[in-house]
Amino acid sequence: MNKSEFVAELAKKWLWDKKQAEMALDGVTDIIKDTLAKGNDITLVGFGTFTVAEKAERQGRNPKTGEAITIPAAKVPKFKPGKALKDALNG
Repeated sequence: MNKSEFVAELAKKWLWDKKQAEMALDGVTDIIKDTLAKGNDITLVGFGTFTVAEKAERQGRNPKTGEAITIPAAKVPKFKPGKALKDALNG
């Protein structure tokens, strides 16, 4: 499902027009991005937890040339699904 399909489903579920649904989705994603950028976690009980993990600098290889390269340290988002979400997926 892509963003426009998600917006259409959201609009249908809440009887909104697509513009309202898109604004709601954009608002939620902005809050998630801003909160993670500050280094804070987000826990949605029953759904899951968004966190930020630190990846250390490491060595890699350019697959085209085989040349050794340094991959810089980075912060990456992580998501751990909650029990209710796992249960919904597994019947």
